[in-house]
Amino acid sequence: MIRSVITLLLLFLPFIAGAEPGIPAVTVTTGEDGGQSYTVSLQILALMTILTLLPAALMMMTSFTRIIIVLAILRQAMGVQSTPSNQVLIGLSLFLTFFIMNPVFDNAYQNGVKPYMDGGIEVSEAIDKSTQPFKEFMLAQTRESDLELFANIAGYTELESAADVPFSLLLPSFVTSELKTAFQIGFLIFIPFLIIDLVVASVLMAMGMMMLSPMLISLPFKLMLFVLIDGWALLMGTLASSFYI
Repeated sequence: MIRSVITLLLLFLPFIAGAEPGIPAVTVTTGEDGGQSYTVSLQILALMTILTLLPAALMMMTSFTRIIIVLAILRQAMGVQSTPSNQVLIGLSLFLTFFIMNPVFDNAYQNGVKPYMDGGIEVSEAIDKSTQPFKEFMLAQTRESDLELFANIAGYTELESAADVPFSLLLPSFVTSELKTAFQIGFLIFIPFLIIDLVVASVLMAMGMMMLSPMLISLPFKLMLFVLIDGWALLMGTLASSFYI
């Protein structure tokens, strides 16, 4: 996980490197009365500002978006409004994301971050080598139609290969594709639970028990079905494998 954070942080090094060089971390100014004041470097301020973008990068450049949406739809389909809680879903999505993205993080760390930290390559080369695994992962999950859509909007007409796709174009295309895929998976998950709701509602209406909520009766059957088919293992395995098929 530490490697993952370091790798994501390196993606924003161009913004940090853009700060004026040679400014000391802390400047001590002595006043006329002998008192001292301390000024924090602009580089530190830029670094702390960039750190706030890491959560957005984690959500928008990894598998997190697809996973959390599918889990939220599953909870809605089962009819359990607050179980598992949002904290559990986010934690589960986060660690499954690190599991899925581990080859990408490791590749970026070994090829870009580690050589840079060892002093073997320059910052620009480290950034290129660190971002390349992310770019390959995102391109593999992005639909061509979404790339064409945003390329037409942005006016990119000279993209001859996938290597020419800039991050500014790839990011919105990747997020759009992930949203589409997540809702497609969620639709397939929703169908069997919807069938159970329809069957229970029909039975209750045939028995004249129209005042009894069908959701109250169908919930145990949906939970039993999900447990009998080992739903959590099946869902987690399907989500993980969907990124590398």
